[in-house]
Amino acid sequence: MAAKKKTKKKASSGGSKKQMEMLLVGSKTKAALKDRGVNVSGDCLDALNMVVHWYLEQAATRAGNNGRKTVRGHDFISM
Repeated sequence: MAAKKKTKKKASSGGSKKQMEMLLVGSKTKAALKDRGVNVSGDCLDALNMVVHWYLEQAATRAGNNGRKTVRGHDFISM
């Protein structure tokens, strides 16, 4: 009798949004927010991670539009 092969299921953040690799260090991000005197909800890190992915995409696009393959500090436009 063959043993069943276990597969890992990716955690879903609800909806049909594409799963993005976590770029944040969760414990450090939570600690930084708690140092500011606020609590951290369960979906906070996922939402912030999406913002970081978007920000990186914008910077890469700006570098490409300027004929560069290198992202530079000024490609991150401050808001």
